[in-house]
Amino acid sequence: MSEIHFIVEESPEGGYVAHAVDVDIFTEADDLPALRMSVRDAVSCHFEPADKPSLIRLHITREEAMAA
Repeated sequence: MSEIHFIVEESPEGGYVAHAVDVDIFTEADDLPALRMSVRDAVSCHFEPADKPSLIRLHITREEAMAA
């Protein structure tokens, strides 16, 4: 695997949650810099060094509602 993709969403309780696409990895953090570190740590823990992806992609989504 050369890269891994994560979907990042704002948590209703505050902070951010990230889950990998096609791999069972989930992590969360209070802010984006901390989430980036948490994602790197989670990927390193999940994969053996020889199998670890060389690239991590974060797809950051945000939902916003406003009155019409």
